[in-house]
Amino acid sequence: MRIALLAHVRQPIAEPFMGGMEAHSWHLAAGLMARGHEVVLFAAGDSDPRFAIDPVLGEHYERTFPWAEHRGCAPLIAHVDAGYEAACDRIAAGGFDVVHNNSLHRFPLQRARTDVAPTVTSLHVPPFDALHWFVKDSAGPAHRLTVTSAGQMHAWWPGGAPAEASILYNGIDPAAWPFQATGDGSAVWCGRITPNKGTHLAVEAAQRSGIALTLFGTIEDPVYWEALVKPAITGGIRYGGHLHAASLAPELARASVFLFTPCWDEPFGLVAIEAMACGLPVASIDMGAAREVIAEAGSFAPPDDAAALALAIPSAMAIDRCIPHRRVMELFTRDIWLSACERLYDEARRGGRAAFRGRPG
Repeated sequence: MRIALLAHVRQPIAEPFMGGMEAHSWHLAAGLMARGHEVVLFAAGDSDPRFAIDPVLGEHYERTFPWAEHRGCAPLIAHVDAGYEAACDRIAAGGFDVVHNNSLHRFPLQRARTDVAPTVTSLHVPPFDALHWFVKDSAGPAHRLTVTSAGQMHAWWPGGAPAEASILYNGIDPAAWPFQATGDGSAVWCGRITPNKGTHLAVEAAQRSGIALTLFGTIEDPVYWEALVKPAITGGIRYGGHLHAASLAPELARASVFLFTPCWDEPFGLVAIEAMACGLPVASIDMGAAREVIAEAGSFAPPDDAAALALAIPSAMAIDRCIPHRRVMELFTRDIWLSACERLYDEARRGGRAAFRGRPG
């Protein structure tokens, strides 16, 4: 198939990834290409040059409009809208078999566009006002919608999801996150260092439990870092930087427990399954899809409760490392994920052909 992969443009689709959405688009493009599909990545022009890139914007917009300064401002909205409108027009004229829409933008959801180019839209966030109505209005024969967990499905459609919507768990390549049978007794955390990822909870829980902790990830919110995280980087708490996956994987694998600390309704939690693939059980805050994804591979604490999370750490460390690894292999591998994507592409294409045949004249 000839596939247009439409990504979001806040950050480049390149390593080291800012977060799960960038990783999702990168691995989707790479995985589909490895399966013999022709993929054009519609993303920021400074994304990974190994892909065939049709730039939505010349460079990711965080460079032009820093998020902390320009979030929601009219010039940023106009800049992004212009890029997506032109990109959607090029996709419509480009002879693509299917579009995989990861953009979180309203234009690719329009029926006038999905009727022309069969589309699979992956929703990576809880419902928010800027997109909610457009998603609800977008279901059609040539459009399939996916969410990453049952909890996210209920959040988007509390009264029942349309037939066009389904759960599509994220997947990873287990070979990139090798299993290690033993750990060194320490804890590890990774992700975007920002309040809704709860880095401060991981730090406090580690301090309470007396366990060494290494943090990895990009410092997205410098004010939060300076106020609540950096002062704790002492003794057994250290910051390991923002690493490419090949460097991050052995850092995860050598630890004995992964701390997962969402402070929002996390739709999935890609970092958790990367750690689980390495064999790490998880001590987790019970928010969003955490329990659905981690299940028997972890121990849970109530939201915003560092003391309870500290108590969950030894419980998690008592879990056999084969259990988290096995859960990833059964549910969250790249091959399972890509095969499900291909089935959805076929469904969208069949729906588009059926709708076309049903048109009068």
